[in-house]
Amino acid sequence: MKPLYPLTFEPIFKERIWGGTKLKTYLNKPITSKITGESWELSTVPESISVVNNGEFKGKNLNELIDLYPEEILGKKVFNHFGKQFPLLFKYLDAKEDLSIQLHPNNELAKARHNSFGKTEMWYVMQADENARLIVGFKEDSSREDYLQHLESNSILSLLKEIPVKKGDVFLLETGTIHAIGAGIVIAEIQQTSDVTYRIYDWDRVDATGKGRELHTELAVDAINYKTTAAKKEYAAPENKSTPIVHCPYFKTNIIPLNGELVVDKKEDTFLVLMCTEGSFELHLKDEKYRYKTGDTVLIPAVLTSFLLKGTATVLEITV
Repeated sequence: MKPLYPLTFEPIFKERIWGGTKLKTYLNKPITSKITGESWELSTVPESISVVNNGEFKGKNLNELIDLYPEEILGKKVFNHFGKQFPLLFKYLDAKEDLSIQLHPNNELAKARHNSFGKTEMWYVMQADENARLIVGFKEDSSREDYLQHLESNSILSLLKEIPVKKGDVFLLETGTIHAIGAGIVIAEIQQTSDVTYRIYDWDRVDATGKGRELHTELAVDAINYKTTAAKKEYAAPENKSTPIVHCPYFKTNIIPLNGELVVDKKEDTFLVLMCTEGSFELHLKDEKYRYKTGDTVLIPAVLTSFLLKGTATVLEITV
């Protein structure tokens, strides 16, 4: 077996009607389009499988590596639960314009309808323009009938809760929660491996031919959580410590405000992902030193259990 090391991947860029250029200006991504909405950092979604861009395994995709070294990369805990399926998807998003108002089905519905995982996700706000906001859930508990009536009369926005946001805000979007990222926001998104989205409203936008994007009204009705939700997560973040910000059944995300050094000793037999949302840092592993900057994402295989972080950065630390 070849020795494993911290793995980075070629970003997979996605043009979106709502995208912009901040993935380049804020996150150093080599985008060429003015409507790049997403950079998929770590993915095994079919047709969008991440390819290693560093070291001995450069050119191999993540599925190929997991086939070769399933327990060494994923960890026994993950392998026993998911087999060789990498369970999470990591992205950076740039919303130059409002995203569509949408939601995601739970595991049961997604499995039955799409043979997919559901899509619980979280957002970490990396940058927000003045007056930027998100839409998350209902202002008050609603119902299927009330929802459909407002959808029909094009007044659905009156039911939904808008939340002003700033850098560092954190949200957990459980399945069934209606949501939209507003214009002027850059986000780090962590989610289950799924690309199933039910779009319910798209601001009456049309493309150059006058055609709007597909809506999923019928599919969405049975998937919506009509109760209000407390999606925003409050947290403290002491320097040089790993502090939980979102722990849910599908992933655990901690935040590390790094200003100096931190020794990381993994306690569970599972992979670890680091997303650098600000600044830069070095990862010292045995005699090797790896450097990362804002916008970088690194997969630490399960067999690598102890290393040193050094620098000035904000780092998200994710595991399952």
